[in-house]
Amino acid sequence: MPEIRVAVIGVGNCCSALVQGIEFYKENRNESLGLMHWDVGGYLPSDLRIVVAFDVDGRKVGKDLSEAIFAEPNTVPHLVEVPRLGAPVLRGPTLDGVGEYAKDLIKLDEGEPVDVSRELRRYGVEVVVNLLPSGADEASRWYAEQALEAGCAFVNATPTPIVSDRKFGDLFRTASLPAAGDDLMDQIGATILHMGLLRFLDERGVRIDESYQLDVGGGTESLSTLERGRDVKRRIKTEAVGSAVPYRFPLVAGSTDYVDFLGNQRDSLFWIKGRYFCGAPVTIDIRLETMDGPNAGAVLLDVIRAIKLAMDRGLSGPLIPVSAYAFKRPPKRLSLEEARRGFEEFIAEG
Repeated sequence: MPEIRVAVIGVGNCCSALVQGIEFYKENRNESLGLMHWDVGGYLPSDLRIVVAFDVDGRKVGKDLSEAIFAEPNTVPHLVEVPRLGAPVLRGPTLDGVGEYAKDLIKLDEGEPVDVSRELRRYGVEVVVNLLPSGADEASRWYAEQALEAGCAFVNATPTPIVSDRKFGDLFRTASLPAAGDDLMDQIGATILHMGLLRFLDERGVRIDESYQLDVGGGTESLSTLERGRDVKRRIKTEAVGSAVPYRFPLVAGSTDYVDFLGNQRDSLFWIKGRYFCGAPVTIDIRLETMDGPNAGAVLLDVIRAIKLAMDRGLSGPLIPVSAYAFKRPPKRLSLEEARRGFEEFIAEG
């Protein structure tokens, strides 16, 4: 299969995990541990090639991506050795990409921003992946416009409504370009686990009365969410989790605080109260500890390959099967079973 040429917006922890994951599965071609799909329509993880990235931090701008992914304030550990990639990190516009809380963690590069759409064309980019922090709404929309101008498909991992926004959806459809989003669902994150637990309990006849999910993390994404994206993220997560059962009940789900020494770690607490046979009470109390960056890796590998598959097939506009499968805020929400089945059917089509 031909390589998939990718550009990444935001060289943070998720980008670091994605780059390392591509190298890991390239070197371990018979290893499928940690992947949800080894093969997506004929494309393997090793078919991805990140050719250029954009950031604003002076410790990353001007460096090869293989070096930039380990620069501060990134905290994802070295999971695999990454050779020089020949993929430069270029200076993008700051816009609203750095919030008040995170400004002390970011050292802005003093250079002038590049012409992003021109660079995307120059590097032959096919798929742009937006990994900006939560709350960078202006910057996320601006990069979506640059992708459109350069003729690139777009993956929006942020909560900013782009793929679920009718205006942008129409723009990508008119440009004959596919798009997937919004707000990436982690592989084994709090939202997907909470949804799975509630769905399982409902199928077992348990009536859920109340539930909450609280997330505490370190890293710049958690800090940005606390400042600018907390209410939006909480609403998106609550809606996603609540969709797991066919009735409403008191529910809260979302980020609650930032703890700097957690680094790329995220701790999630779940509490579920319900009733089962003859009204007997049941309470479930769970703690989940994960690493933020790697939690996005397998999902991104699936989405990028699926969107390339859509380009091969001449599909355009918001990809409903891909978005419902991999994102918390898709244009159309489906149940976990429907989303999984829809994605499998999408990649299996001729």
